[in-house]
Amino acid sequence: MDEMYLMNSLWTMVSAILVIFMIAGFILLEAGSTRMKNAGHIAGKTIFTFGLASIVFWAIGYAFIFGDNANFFVGMSDFFYNGALAEDGGLADTVFFLFQLAFAGISITIALGGFAERAKFSAYVVFTILFGILVYPVIAHWIWGGGWLAEHGKQDFAGSTVVHLTGAMAALAATILLKPRIGKYNKDGSANNIAGHNQVYTALAVLILWVGWFGFNAGSTVSVDGAFFGFVALNTNLAAGAGAVAATFISWLVLGKPDVPTLLNGALAGLVAITASCAFVEPWAAVVIGFIAGVLVFYSARFFEKRKIDDPIFALSVHGTAGVWGTLSTGFFATEELATVGQAGLFYGGGLHQLGVQALGVVTSGLYAFIISFVILFVMKKLVGIRVSEEEEIMGLDISEHGSYGYPEQMSANSTSKISS
Repeated sequence: MDEMYLMNSLWTMVSAILVIFMIAGFILLEAGSTRMKNAGHIAGKTIFTFGLASIVFWAIGYAFIFGDNANFFVGMSDFFYNGALAEDGGLADTVFFLFQLAFAGISITIALGGFAERAKFSAYVVFTILFGILVYPVIAHWIWGGGWLAEHGKQDFAGSTVVHLTGAMAALAATILLKPRIGKYNKDGSANNIAGHNQVYTALAVLILWVGWFGFNAGSTVSVDGAFFGFVALNTNLAAGAGAVAATFISWLVLGKPDVPTLLNGALAGLVAITASCAFVEPWAAVVIGFIAGVLVFYSARFFEKRKIDDPIFALSVHGTAGVWGTLSTGFFATEELATVGQAGLFYGGGLHQLGVQALGVVTSGLYAFIISFVILFVMKKLVGIRVSEEEEIMGLDISEHGSYGYPEQMSANSTSKISS
């Protein structure tokens, strides 16, 4: 067996594990950004939906993305993937399958962030299945599976569009249909700050996600040949750092103090933005891309809040706005030497062509993800409902949806004190 085949398979398997471990980061991020009474629900539903998404990807998703006999939308082979181990490629097919499964799981996790603190558990079940069949694999096929956007030279090395924008647009559909949480907005339209219960969780979450992103981006080389994964990792880290710095200073300038949630979102925005371009741009451009993402995420969060779009974990800004910017950035900064897909960007003599292709990908993928997700959730809302009752929401989803608290001692003590008073 070829040594390079084994090394590629091992590197991609390690990367898949890193990406799957990012689910732990999302658990802490979402739980820490929301209230204590919903923490157990968030942790449990995230594990469950990743498990469910894995089954859906095995049965249908992988075939729709990478299957042969493709039509305009999807591939049409390898349903219920049988794990056949081919040795004529650059790495084991089974490892590539697991790596791609991890990406699908991350995208649905991002999408479900738009449901936070007010959706029924049953809504997560149904939407995870339908998103995993009708939304994510279609866009992934268009860009990564040899579909029509791939034929146009769409650049998205590790998924600013495929994973992040797709998940964010589904989250947007959910936030619109679910409507804001109780108490988020006053009658005059002003917003109240519903603070998350644990900033240490959110900071630890960002660190876990930051480390996991080396599997996300550098792992997308699916090869150790030439150690190019080191270059991709360098760009990834620089963009994350620049995003954190930019978000910190813009919040300090505007708010008078460096805001902790904003700086954390800045790091994530830098990571999301560089995900499309990490293999196509030089390090200095990675810093610029991350810095702009850090500024954008601050103003984007304020933009959505003023329009009464209640996004507790900032999925729309971190994954949506930064995902759009990251996708477009290759149209400016992709170099002729590094652009193994598509063409060089505007600043490297490529003109407006690649920027146009990137914009086409953003518009078509974003609209498709939003429209299909909106239709799915609208039908679910009319048929079975997707939001818990007012009483259940006030009570907290831990107890109303699952019958137990994530923090049983503290929450039970709070309930007892309220009754006695």
